[in-house]
Amino acid sequence: MPALEFREAIREALDEELARDERVVFFGEDVAAAGGVFAVTPGLREKHGPERVFDTPISELALAGAAFGSAVCGLRPIIEIMFGDFLALAMDSLVNQAAKYFYISREQANVPLVVRSAVGAGGRFGAIHSQTPASWFQNVPGLKIVAPSMPSDAKALLQAAIRDENPVLFLEHKRLYGVKEECDGHEVAEIGRARVLRKGADLTMVSAMKGVPECLAAAERLSGHGIDAEVIDLRTLRPIDRDCILRSLTKTNRLVVVEEGPLTGGWAAEILALAAEHGLHDIDDIWRLTTPDHPIPYSPPLEDAFLPSAEAIAESVGARLGQRT
Repeated sequence: MPALEFREAIREALDEELARDERVVFFGEDVAAAGGVFAVTPGLREKHGPERVFDTPISELALAGAAFGSAVCGLRPIIEIMFGDFLALAMDSLVNQAAKYFYISREQANVPLVVRSAVGAGGRFGAIHSQTPASWFQNVPGLKIVAPSMPSDAKALLQAAIRDENPVLFLEHKRLYGVKEECDGHEVAEIGRARVLRKGADLTMVSAMKGVPECLAAAERLSGHGIDAEVIDLRTLRPIDRDCILRSLTKTNRLVVVEEGPLTGGWAAEILALAAEHGLHDIDDIWRLTTPDHPIPYSPPLEDAFLPSAEAIAESVGARLGQRT
């Protein structure tokens, strides 16, 4: 089976959707001529033409406004916000316009808009280029948030997002761009469906994006100490696949949620609330492992210690279960 790199998966999804539907357009800062700062989109302008793939001025608010306007006028725009940290500059168009237009139009108009953005720490980009700002948008009705962890899902979920009639925030972790996966064909995924990547009986681990491979590595380490962990890849942060999580928790009675983001106000807390609220009376333990409540360090040793690594996850589980790992 051919190996597909994460960035190639994103490129293939964009390429195929541009070819499939003439209403699809793609624009952003340095996405056309330069092919993106993370080399994700080279060749798309040459193949599909400068009217459908083009560069824009450096203004995230202008990007989001143009995308909203073109979406309600019949196009299916995809825009790239170069770093997720800059999504704050596009908040008004995304939160107060795109996410609410279906409702305020009395369900007469859809907003088929996709916002791609690179997120995540570990690349030595510093405090204002390393955040994962999913929680900024977590409580916005009308907005979907997709967060893949592997190349096959990156392609399938991006295609699903482009075909969706609602605005979708599509988050791509920078440290996943070079990850490769053997892929033998694919189907367009369903937004809102999590996936159990590793079955286990003693503990449920839930994460997204870069946290997923860290959880899988931690689960392998824990297996050597007699702890059988189940690993769930959320794939979508809004909506969250509650049923998948609760089915697993009913079996294991223990839950740890791993989020690369601050402790306060994150999506990990939302998952713990779901577990506590929905009729699970025999839970032995639930907790979350996140980053500390302070800006992301630039120093390589400090940044490494800041992030929830496989080793940190395994140690946290061992401590909660009373076993040394």
